[in-house]
Amino acid sequence: MSKKNDRIFVKGNEAIARGALAAKCKCFFGYPITPQNDIPEYMSSEIIKAGGDFVQAESEVAAANMLLGAGASGVRAMTSSSSPGIALKQEAISYMAGSEIPAVIVNMNRGGPGLGDIGPAQGDYYQSTRGGGHGDYRHFTFGPGTVQEAYDLTIKAFDIAFKQRTPVLILGDAILGQMKEPITPWLPENIDEEAGRDWAVTGRTGGREKRLVKSLFLEEGALAEQNRHLQAKYDSWKSMTEAEQFETEDADLILCAYGSIGRIAKSAVRKFRKDGKKVGLFRPITLYPFPSDELKELAEQGKRFLTIEHNLGQMLDDVRLAIRTVADSDFYPIYPGNLPTPDELEEPILKCLEGK
Repeated sequence: MSKKNDRIFVKGNEAIARGALAAKCKCFFGYPITPQNDIPEYMSSEIIKAGGDFVQAESEVAAANMLLGAGASGVRAMTSSSSPGIALKQEAISYMAGSEIPAVIVNMNRGGPGLGDIGPAQGDYYQSTRGGGHGDYRHFTFGPGTVQEAYDLTIKAFDIAFKQRTPVLILGDAILGQMKEPITPWLPENIDEEAGRDWAVTGRTGGREKRLVKSLFLEEGALAEQNRHLQAKYDSWKSMTEAEQFETEDADLILCAYGSIGRIAKSAVRKFRKDGKKVGLFRPITLYPFPSDELKELAEQGKRFLTIEHNLGQMLDDVRLAIRTVADSDFYPIYPGNLPTPDELEEPILKCLEGK
């Protein structure tokens, strides 16, 4: 159950900030970088009004380690950045995953590699879904495609972070972050900020046993056991996948795309449907875990696939892994630095429909 408010017209970045406050985020640690600056700007005033704390850190590295510290004490905390800033946070994210510290991290993906530009891109998919830091780990990753989803999934990210004791990453881009759409804010009910914190480092009082949050395992076999435990947790997430299917039931060709490219591909599907061509869309919402079973079911129906990404081919690997026993996927890259349009997708879609 939830309490819904009147619709408002906001940017994707602001929707994420509002969603974090609705989820009772109490600490925000950030550092300015385009195109996510609206998030720390909004939080710098609004989280204070909500009784929380805002810190503009001296660097992205510092912000990530502040997040680690807050999470280790069981505080609902968040950071946000864009591509190279997220790269700098990777060491701390690996430590959080290894220590099972909950946290929410937002990446508004910009063009790369290097400094690239401040425009949209999807080149951070590997980093976001493979554990971008050192060691064997994963973290839950959402890829919202609308401003409403950006709000909703931020609330959900805090819930998953604390229930699963894991960092959760929200992967957007400059299109989603800067685009304005109407949303209906809502407030989750019965958030118990004290529940499930029996592991947190909160100060030893009342004679309770000491608590230790760590990612260092030096005893014989201890690290292997910890990695088995983490992998079992990651495997359990397979039941938590989400995806949007649009016009897939009778489709001959399925477009696979996520985030902002997913919504552009959806416009292309509508155009082809008006022309009587059976094209559909499969848009993953959870990027890790990837909704492989749902995609495989479509492949088993004899459908063809075209993966479209604003990069040189990254989610393509997950699509092909999902359908590898029954089908394959063609690929159309939108090169970072270009702004995609539905018209640009017409030619590659036609080629696939014609079997070229």
